[in-house]
Amino acid sequence: MNIRLLNNNESPPIDLLLLADPSRSMVEEYLKRGECFIAETDNLVIGVFVLLPTRPDTVELINVAVAEKHHGRGIGKLLVMNAIQTAKGLGYKTIEIGTGNSSIGQLALYQKCGFRITGVDIDFFIRHYQEEIIENGIQCRDMVRLSYDL
Repeated sequence: MNIRLLNNNESPPIDLLLLADPSRSMVEEYLKRGECFIAETDNLVIGVFVLLPTRPDTVELINVAVAEKHHGRGIGKLLVMNAIQTAKGLGYKTIEIGTGNSSIGQLALYQKCGFRITGVDIDFFIRHYQEEIIENGIQCRDMVRLSYDL
């Protein structure tokens, strides 16, 4: 598997990005401001993440997604660890990530990768998404914010 920055002449893998964020308009907005990285194997895109500068010395890891048929193989963890190393190499001091209160697997993954919970944005998904999001039988309402000091 190879993880690389998406080239300017390539289209981002929208179908993959929409697995992690169901709002096409939100995805398109942060793609304009961030850098999209893809994971490939045998010339097939199987994973994606976006790094978005937010404040001086801080970058946010947004939209970590793995193609469904490749779930359970540790690719998500490889993407997160690659994002951490990329952010560090770019000189950032902090990398942040946010996920839904209902995203149990993602919360576990990010903490296994060294992220610490720093706060909760109450009703984030109610305010910013028109469609109700249900994961693991739980309504996704709140954004759980995590941070990793590089």
